[in-house]
Amino acid sequence: MYQRILVPVDGSSTSNRGLDEAIKLAKLTGASLRLIHVVDALTFATGSELYGVYASDVVPKMKELGQQTLEQAKTRVQQQGVKVDTLLFDSLPTGVSEIVVEQARTWPADLIVIGTHGRRGVRRLLLGSDAEQIMRLAPVPVLLVRSAEVAGQA
Repeated sequence: MYQRILVPVDGSSTSNRGLDEAIKLAKLTGASLRLIHVVDALTFATGSELYGVYASDVVPKMKELGQQTLEQAKTRVQQQGVKVDTLLFDSLPTGVSEIVVEQARTWPADLIVIGTHGRRGVRRLLLGSDAEQIMRLAPVPVLLVRSAEVAGQA
């Protein structure tokens, strides 16, 4: 059964929904969780900012917010009596999905639990889906937890 559950977190309600499912599974199986946050600095780059300003101001702030996200999620897990550790990653030069898949291999995880927005059609085509890419590449099972809006519970 699942003893090592990897959970990417970003602090969104969808991510928290995935975290809640991972906590439930961990409590049922006695598993430990590894929470990871990937700072995806290129997501917010417009190309118009000077590299020095971006590297010295924006990226450090994103890392700080990422660490806060991890600490809040860790506290949430610990309050439920589940063993947990955390890691913060910088996505450069690889993407979020590659980091999650590599972490699943090296830790090694038995399961990945991800909150997903469940985008379809043009929105999915334009925005892409880290969850879908992780599901395609993962060396272990992936549990996708849909957002409350998509699941009809909003």
